[in-house]
Amino acid sequence: MKNLTDSFLSLGLWSSAGSFGFNTDILATNPINLSVVLGLLIFFGKGVCASCLLSDLLDNRKQRILKTIRNSEELRRGAIEQLEKARARLRKVEMEADQFRVNGYSDIEREKSNLINSTYQTLEQFEIYKNENIRFEQQRASNQVRQRVFQQALKGALGTLTSSLNNELHLRTINANIGIFGTLTERID
Repeated sequence: MKNLTDSFLSLGLWSSAGSFGFNTDILATNPINLSVVLGLLIFFGKGVCASCLLSDLLDNRKQRILKTIRNSEELRRGAIEQLEKARARLRKVEMEADQFRVNGYSDIEREKSNLINSTYQTLEQFEIYKNENIRFEQQRASNQVRQRVFQQALKGALGTLTSSLNNELHLRTINANIGIFGTLTERID
């Protein structure tokens, strides 16, 4: 029985050895790969110098690398210039913003002061107008009281006169008033 299992094991090993697969042993595969690549280069590049081909490839690679480095340097210089321009614009905008802020604050303070002064002037004008209205209303009320007192006194006097006045006294009063009026008109002329 042991022989049978050994024979199956040995068949399993032989079958995997003959199949295609990846060899992960780097030390064993590198010489094989290099020999295949060199064989192909020699076979297909018979008229071409291998060192010349390699040198051309390296020179082309070197030129591409140098060109890429030059392009990178130019892009870096352009980026630095743009950065400097952006920084200069930022400084300018910050200075303008500070100036606007300072001017804005001074404008606000000036407007505030103007508004306060205007309000005080308006209040003073309202106070003057109020006092004038009060005086006017007092004078009007005083005049109305005088007129009423005068009317009441006149009514009382007329009532007293009409009750105590007879025709003869009435005619004498009229004549006396006409005489006073006549002397006044002579003086004016």
